Amino acid sequence: MNNSTKALPMTHDISRALPGGSSLNLRKLRSFLIHAVVLALVAIMLLPLVYMVMMSFKTGTEIAQDPLGLPSSLYWGNYMNALASMGYARSVLNSIGITISVIVIVVFAGAMAAYPLARLNNGWSRAIVMIMALGLATPNFVTITPIYVIFRDLGLLDTYIGIILAFAALKLPLAVFFYTGFIAAIPTELEEAARLDNCNSWQVFWHVIRPLLSPVTATLSLFVMLMVWNDFTYPLLLLTDKEKFTVMIAVYRFVGNTGIDPTMLFPAAVLGSLPLLILFAIFQRRIVSGATAGAVK
Repeated sequence: MNNSTKALPMTHDISRALPGGSSLNLRKLRSFLIHAVVLALVAIMLLPLVYMVMMSFKTGTEIAQDPLGLPSSLYWGNYMNALASMGYARSVLNSIGITISVIVIVVFAGAMAAYPLARLNNGWSRAIVMIMALGLATPNFVTITPIYVIFRDLGLLDTYIGIILAFAALKLPLAVFFYTGFIAAIPTELEEAARLDNCNSWQVFWHVIRPLLSPVTATLSLFVMLMVWNDFTYPLLLLTDKEKFTVMIAVYRFVGNTGIDPTMLFPAAVLGSLPLLILFAIFQRRIVSGATAGAVK
């Protein structure tokens, strides 16, 4: 009895000396380092946002005296002045209407274009997909002049239809690229079963394929929403009427040729980003689940 009792501490010491203990410590250390790096990167990415919000509550005197310091108090007068000067409600409605219209067009047109491309296993379909994918790598400045000339000849400059069509055409390659890979992974047996029930190609797409595209559609909508809402070049080029300006153009109006008024620019930038942050906070679960489901699919 005494011998077995004495052997217990020795056994415990031996187990602690085994290589498994050191590997467990290494895994914990590696996990700690990974989390530390991720938190540091998140802090770096959030730093400009925190600085923008902090500056928006400071008076002009505080900004001039201590541009990196915290505000002594929350001065809401900057937001009142920005709201009165930028036509905030109108610009937000313009951005929301344009963004939703572009998402609807891109989602439906992209899905309908990707369906036959995903099912036609030949060189032509693959070549078309690759050509569409090249559109993702085309810089904006390459398409500015052709779009402007075409829309000028069609009378679409300074119109909602013109800016919506421009954005839809630019984002359509992304939709085709997203949907083609996703549809190709859907079993063809589902379509064959629908055709046995006398469904034509359109009915197969609408009643069988379209409902299965919800996960990738949520992810695609997020990308399109971010790109359209934050785009500055094309609204500046195609819109001249102040009543049609988007939020980004309304914010840019506070950037003068000779200087910048930070007491107007920073609150305007916060107000311009606020609707997008609210939408993302509301739909974040659906967006994340859509991205995960699309990856697993």
